[in-house]
Amino acid sequence: MTSLAHQLKRLALPQSDPNLLTRREVASLLFDPKDAASMDRSTFYALGCTGLEELLGIEPAFLEFQDTLFSRASLTLERSVQSKEVNEKLDASISLFLTRLCPYFLLKPAHKCMEWLVHRFHIQLYNTDSLLACALPYHDTNVFVRVLQLLRINDDVSRWNWLHCLQKPGVPLSRGTLITHCYTDLSFMDFICTMVTKSVQAYSGHSGRCSQLRVIFSFYASTIVPALDAVDKVSDTIISKLLPYVQRGLKSSLTDYKAATYMIVCQLAVKVVMETSLVNSLAVHISKSLVKEPVLAKEGLGCLIVLLQNQREGAAGPRAFSHLCSMPALVSTLQLMAAVHDVSPLLRYLLPQLINAVFTCSSGEMDELGVLKSILQSLPLTKDLDRTVARLLLDQYLSQTELSAEDMSALDQCLLPLVRLFESRYIGALDSVLAGHVTYLSSTQHRCLFHRFLSLSMSSGKFQILGDSDTSLLLSLKHPQPSLRVSAVEHLRDIITSGQQQQSLDEAFLKDAVMDRLQDDVPEVVAAALRVLEMLSDVLDPEDIVSCLLSLLHRVDLSVAQHWLPVLTEAVRLLSHPQLGKADAELLQRAGWRLLPFLVITATQPDSAQLCLASCIARSCIVTRHPLTLNWAQELDEVMKRSSEPDFVGLANERLVSTLTKNLANMEHFSRRDALEKLAQSVEQHQGSSLREKASFLVLTQTLLLGLGNLGETQHLLTAQRVYTMLERPLLETTRDHDAQEAEHPIVVPSSSSEALTLYLHRCGQQPGEQLTREYSFVLISLLRDFISSLRCHDTSFKGKVWWNPEKLDTNTCCYLGLLCRLFAVIMSGAGEGPTTGSFRELMKLLIQVHLREPVMLFRFLCVLWGYSCNHGDQLDLKVGAVLQTQALYMGRGLLSVQSVAMLEELAAANSPVVPSLLCCLCSPVREVRRAALGALQNLSGASTSPFQPIIEKLLKTSEELIADPAYLSTALGVLHKQCVSSKVTMQQKKLETSLQQLLQCVQTPCCPSYSAATLLRVLSQVNGQSVLSALLPVLDRLLDQSSPDAPTLLQDEAQLMQLILGKYSEASAPLLAKDQNCLDLFIRALKTSTLPHPGIPSCQIIALEQIMKPFFSALGDDMVRQKLLSAMFDLLVEARSPLVANTVSSVFKAIVIDGQLVANELAPPEKPKICVTVQQTRRSKMNQRKPQESGEAGPDGGVVSWHRVTLILELLQHKKKLHRAQMLVPVLFSLLARSLEPGSGDQSNMEYTKQLLLSCLLNICHKLSPDGAPVAPDVLDEDKFSVELVVQCIRVSNMPQTHHHALLLLGTVATIFPEKVLHNIMPIFTFMGANIMRLDDAYSFRVIDKTVQMVIPALIKAHQLSDITSAAHLDAVVTRIVHVFADALPHVPDHRRLPILTQLVTTLGPARFLWVLMLLLFKLHATQAASSVTEKDVALERDVDFWISLCCQFEVADQLSSLINILKFLLQLPDDKDDAPVKRSVGRRGGKRKEEEEKVEDLIFSLEAHSSKELRHFKFLCVSFMAQLLGSASFIEKIADGSDVGDESLQQLQQKLLEEILCYLHSVARCVEENADKPTTKFWRVLLSKAYDVLDKVNALLPTDNFITVMRGLMGNQLASVRRKAMELLNNKLQHRTQWDEQQVTMLLQLAGDLLSIVRKGHNKVTEEVADQAINRQTALYSLKLLCRSFGSDHQEVFVPILLQAVEIVTSAEEEKNVTGSALLCIAEVVSTLKALAIPQLPRLMPAVLHTLTDRKELLTSEIYLLSAVTALQRVTETLPHFISPYLQDITSQVCRLTRLVETSCSSSSSSFAQLSACLTSLRGTLATKLPPHGPPTYPHQMLQQHSCRQEGEDLLGRAMISSDVTFRIEASKRVPSRGGGVSAMRVSRLSSFRGGAGNDDVRSLAARLYHVTDSGRGSEFAASFDSDINPSGSIQNVGV
Repeated sequence: MTSLAHQLKRLALPQSDPNLLTRREVASLLFDPKDAASMDRSTFYALGCTGLEELLGIEPAFLEFQDTLFSRASLTLERSVQSKEVNEKLDASISLFLTRLCPYFLLKPAHKCMEWLVHRFHIQLYNTDSLLACALPYHDTNVFVRVLQLLRINDDVSRWNWLHCLQKPGVPLSRGTLITHCYTDLSFMDFICTMVTKSVQAYSGHSGRCSQLRVIFSFYASTIVPALDAVDKVSDTIISKLLPYVQRGLKSSLTDYKAATYMIVCQLAVKVVMETSLVNSLAVHISKSLVKEPVLAKEGLGCLIVLLQNQREGAAGPRAFSHLCSMPALVSTLQLMAAVHDVSPLLRYLLPQLINAVFTCSSGEMDELGVLKSILQSLPLTKDLDRTVARLLLDQYLSQTELSAEDMSALDQCLLPLVRLFESRYIGALDSVLAGHVTYLSSTQHRCLFHRFLSLSMSSGKFQILGDSDTSLLLSLKHPQPSLRVSAVEHLRDIITSGQQQQSLDEAFLKDAVMDRLQDDVPEVVAAALRVLEMLSDVLDPEDIVSCLLSLLHRVDLSVAQHWLPVLTEAVRLLSHPQLGKADAELLQRAGWRLLPFLVITATQPDSAQLCLASCIARSCIVTRHPLTLNWAQELDEVMKRSSEPDFVGLANERLVSTLTKNLANMEHFSRRDALEKLAQSVEQHQGSSLREKASFLVLTQTLLLGLGNLGETQHLLTAQRVYTMLERPLLETTRDHDAQEAEHPIVVPSSSSEALTLYLHRCGQQPGEQLTREYSFVLISLLRDFISSLRCHDTSFKGKVWWNPEKLDTNTCCYLGLLCRLFAVIMSGAGEGPTTGSFRELMKLLIQVHLREPVMLFRFLCVLWGYSCNHGDQLDLKVGAVLQTQALYMGRGLLSVQSVAMLEELAAANSPVVPSLLCCLCSPVREVRRAALGALQNLSGASTSPFQPIIEKLLKTSEELIADPAYLSTALGVLHKQCVSSKVTMQQKKLETSLQQLLQCVQTPCCPSYSAATLLRVLSQVNGQSVLSALLPVLDRLLDQSSPDAPTLLQDEAQLMQLILGKYSEASAPLLAKDQNCLDLFIRALKTSTLPHPGIPSCQIIALEQIMKPFFSALGDDMVRQKLLSAMFDLLVEARSPLVANTVSSVFKAIVIDGQLVANELAPPEKPKICVTVQQTRRSKMNQRKPQESGEAGPDGGVVSWHRVTLILELLQHKKKLHRAQMLVPVLFSLLARSLEPGSGDQSNMEYTKQLLLSCLLNICHKLSPDGAPVAPDVLDEDKFSVELVVQCIRVSNMPQTHHHALLLLGTVATIFPEKVLHNIMPIFTFMGANIMRLDDAYSFRVIDKTVQMVIPALIKAHQLSDITSAAHLDAVVTRIVHVFADALPHVPDHRRLPILTQLVTTLGPARFLWVLMLLLFKLHATQAASSVTEKDVALERDVDFWISLCCQFEVADQLSSLINILKFLLQLPDDKDDAPVKRSVGRRGGKRKEEEEKVEDLIFSLEAHSSKELRHFKFLCVSFMAQLLGSASFIEKIADGSDVGDESLQQLQQKLLEEILCYLHSVARCVEENADKPTTKFWRVLLSKAYDVLDKVNALLPTDNFITVMRGLMGNQLASVRRKAMELLNNKLQHRTQWDEQQVTMLLQLAGDLLSIVRKGHNKVTEEVADQAINRQTALYSLKLLCRSFGSDHQEVFVPILLQAVEIVTSAEEEKNVTGSALLCIAEVVSTLKALAIPQLPRLMPAVLHTLTDRKELLTSEIYLLSAVTALQRVTETLPHFISPYLQDITSQVCRLTRLVETSCSSSSSSFAQLSACLTSLRGTLATKLPPHGPPTYPHQMLQQHSCRQEGEDLLGRAMISSDVTFRIEASKRVPSRGGGVSAMRVSRLSSFRGGAGNDDVRSLAARLYHVTDSGRGSEFAASFDSDINPSGSIQNVGV
């Protein structure tokens, strides 16, 4: 569109819209435009008024429009003729109405009102913006789309053109598009903002809060905020656009408006950094809005926080602060927000302003002070705000240098509560700020102000400047100089003494200061702190004091720091302070336990600090009152008297141990137990490396050992375990140190622990600072000796058992046995190498003598160590590593080497654990363990009578392999077992078998530990068989008993043992299940045991199921056993609640090979109850059936099918491949299917799924039996067992599409196996498909249809491929019915599924054979359907034709042509009218049986009985019209152009056949036109004839030239004369219109001459042919020959010589019909003019015949055309051969004169033929006069004779005219050059009267001719040529000029 057009369109008024002047379509919101056009204005007005009344019930604000827009006057108001002022007022009213209507836009009343406005006021044209503003908030609804489609926005200049793309598809406006346009088009953003302000104005004064505008505000916020977020950069332009509306929103009193504005401000703040002034302005407006309307206090403050957080700091000025301070709920709102959000940005703005205001405001204005206090009290100061506040307070205070004393006092009074409040909450921040300012106070004035500020805080004392240090108390306490720290502590004491600490120092500071100084490393400082601590003893917590003093005592080591003694003595004195004793007696008890290590004497000098401290502590009240240290002070005094003795230290410690032991013995049982517990805890806590800690550890441990004897069994063992744990670590460290040292000579350990301790302490005194590890180890070894001697076990009954099984022992015994093992481990670690080896070996002897006195008992203990590494339960709390295991094995090896033979025999006995334990060690992954075990076995081989001797001998022979490979033992035992079970059994093999059985007996023994049994079974992993499994069954039975829910949980090793036993159910042992019922029962029992034995180990069910693999199941050998296992598996599946069990059952079922009969037995439904004959039996049966129902059970004996079980089994069968004899399942499956179809079979929803499974299983069986779809032998599956009727019934009964799909797939497969079974039910199947499945729009349904069609129909065709015609006809009938089903269902099929479904159907059927049937059925469907209007009919026809063409073009061109041929044949078979159809005879009973077979395909396609004559005519018309449209469609033409078979011979034959059929049909329709000329149907037949000719033209146009020629030649040989004639007419048409031909085409066309001559020679004359038809065909053939000659004669003259001969023959024949003769004359004229000299031989025959023709006046006068033809032939011959007509010149001249006279006498005739004849004669005369060669004298006699003859006839005048004419022609010819190229001056077309071709020809032939006015005598020959070329043989003149 040009710019000028744009301008004009912009200036155009809406009233100039042409749509307003038409009533064909009217814009409407609620109605179709065409329907709206038929409704009157009152209807719309009533609709609008109704909507307004309904709106008034919701919103009274619409009342004012009742008298304006909806008044009666509006009915006659036409706004297009109103003035500008009226229209403006009307626009304002409409805009206001639409604005108020916006909140109610989605309501039906609103739609009614808008409908009236659209109809009456054309708001879609005049008020586009207002209408869209009303609808835009609902942009994602369909109503918005409907409004949008009313608008004219297709112009590019329209502001709403961006919505134009939504109008045609009718989709709502997406949110993303709306937001994008909002930030790209700022005018649209302004439109949205303006829409909000207009809405507010529209409802102002009508509603207080304007709640109805919530949708507007929501749209406003949800559009602007995302738009701001989406834009890359918020420009100044966007801000300037939004700022006025933001200010309005902040000033507005509407809550929702303000909330939306807050959101926009937040988004702006986040998105862009704004100018400071703008930020300040926004902050002021927000704060003002909070003061005016505090409803959104939280939201407003949040908005302000976001603004301050994202903008520059300091951008907001003080104006906003003043408004915020006047907000009443400021602090409370911030407190709520601070619990969830961060409010620090607002506080960072407020707090400096508030603090500044506090220091600057007058005393009467203290609002800011209250706000500040509230903030400090209620809000947390995070992100360093506390330090900021403290710094601001101090800085502001220090800046008050100008204030007077009174003002400073007032300020202090004002600040005192504020500072105290801040200090109470943020004392750390205040302290750090004050401490930082201390060093920067330069001036005296600032120093005074600082001290004055300190006086305001509670802790001002710690910031006071000390005079001697010139720094604060806080810093002096941490000063690096000790003297200053002492001074600071003394200053604290002075403050406390004066009582000022409450005012200047807080309690926390005092506590921290004293506690920190007690940790000082200078004794003087600590002493001063102790004095302060004593003064604060009533203030501080006693527990803190005691803890601090005890830490001081333990921190200082007097052995290296004796100057600390006074300090420690003072600490001890403070611990004994009465004030602490009053607090808590338990506290002093705990202190006494921690003072025990200080009682141990380590110093040998009497005056040593350690001894003094120990004496002081012993005399303290804490120790003297402690129950464990009673009388120790007196004992120490006694010992001190002997302090000069050398063994004083040992004596003192011995006396200490004695005292402690005596006090323990004197305690009660529970007190003693508690004391020992605390003593052990004290020893554990004070282990260390210092002398005091080591000595105390040794002394107190000795005390514990001495106290063990007085404890009970359990307490004794527990305490012993605890003591040993304390001794174990230092002992192991000692052994490692000794291993590192070189043993020069063995060391003798003192005999007692007291001696060892005395020696150790004495050496420590002699060598202070040395480690003295050796002496320390002496004490530890002595203590270990005492421990071994002290340890006892009250219950030693376990020692008499063969297997020491930790799993069976009680807790005390396990504790004792564990201690023995740990003692053994420690002693073995020290007995190897080192200086203490001898001592540890003595300990080993002591251990064996005390606890393992007998050899058998010792070996049983060793067996525990040998095998305990496999124990997962760890009952002994012991870790047996490979080293300890190897040591135990080597010890056992050494012990075995010294045993007697008898003892060896006992150790290797059948019930001894030695050999099994050693075998378990042989499979250890550690090589040294295997080597040591093998050595022990070597030493045990001396026991010759042992039942294990054969195994030992065999294994010792393979010692190297056993050492090298841990798995070799299993292999070796497996080989031995195979040798034992071999066919040839020797004595040695029997002994081996006995040995192996003995090993299994060890596993079977109940006392054998499960971990050892499990290890043995791993060793025997390759030993399998029935005997092995039989021996293990008792163990399995026992373990299964323990696996019951009531029994305790199995141990992990027991669970593994059971797993290994179940693993013995293998292929080798499988036959045992059939032999031993117990074996089978245990296995089934394991299958049903669902308890999880141990975490990480699968349940028995899973383990047992995993054993049922293919080899095992196949080896069972007994079908009864297989049946039981299968039944148990299915029961397990039914009862299982675990998915793992179900998956395992499924996996097992897939893996095993199953006979179909076994599964059939499980699926077989129970028999139904027998039919009751008598009434009594019936009642009894009903009672029996009612009882289980009442009890909630359904017993199987009642014939009830367990559908749940059946369903699960069927699910397993879905993917079962290894299924033998699957056909055995077929009867059972059909039986179940029959039961499922019964009415009361169960829940129908579940039953549908079961049906699907049944059908799917049957389908799988069919695929298995016949993978390629071949028939199945009767001995495999009998056809009678396959009930197709049940499947069909299943289809009929079910409503589930999935069930239908499965059934159809099954039927499709069965159709290939048992086609006859399916064919009897073929129609119900496809009828159902058409009625149900084809209507579904899902891929699976489409796939089912596809599969069914592909499988059923080929089977159907295959079954009917018989030689007899009856079967073929029956097949066609059946297929037609099937196709009929699809055609009938087509309207209900989804559009996009129609083409694929029908394509697949026809492809499967064979398009060449059945496409035409489908097309005719579709035509019939359309012809018989009803449509409400002509428009709907046209639309439906167009849609259907497009679909039909698309369908046809899915197939090859040959298939389409064949279908068209069949359609034409079908149409020819139909009667002309329903009344013309033959009456069918009634079918009798015998005929009724074969009704289906006798029914013809034609009747199935279109039954004349079922349809009316109108439908018949419509059907015919559709067929012919479709053929024309198909042949002219682009798809068909493209397919022909792209086809590779265009030149194929078969396609040419089809094209020829199609032309033959269409020509035949043309003949038939033409006949109907004549017959029905006087009937009402004449119009139909004429239109049909026109369509038929259209088809013919389309076929002709589609034929390539080569094909056309070939097809025409074939058509000329057709039996029907009409076909031959039409073929020649088509050829004539082609020859007339085409001017260029290829050489090959010319050759083919010339070959047609022979066929045409055969027609001319009457070669096709038949008895049945009419003479008239034959004559017309001969005329047409002659005309074709004439055109051929004209086109190609000049280059191929020899071809046309026979044609000339034949034409001459016709002319010379007197019996020929005149019309044929005339055509022959015309042909002669053309051929002679072409052949020229070659025609000379025919002149003697030709000229007489032509002249003779002209002599027959009667014929000439009765047939003008005949006369004209003769004259034309004569003229042409004369013109072509003027030199050779002299012999005939007289006759020619005579006839010309005669004819000229005839024409002149008939000049009054208006016939055009006479005019042509006259022109032709004129040309002939001119030729005679000008072109004949001049002759000599002989000519004159000739002329004289001619003149004489003329006179005799009385024609003198004519002669003279002739002579004068000749003279004239000569004169004119002499004036100009003769030329054949002269032009025709004018051409005029007229109609000639019709003529009849002969007496017997009744056909009326219309003739048309072009009349030429020849202005040049030289053009006579051309005129003749044009005339004879325009006359066709049928009597019509062609409109073509030459």
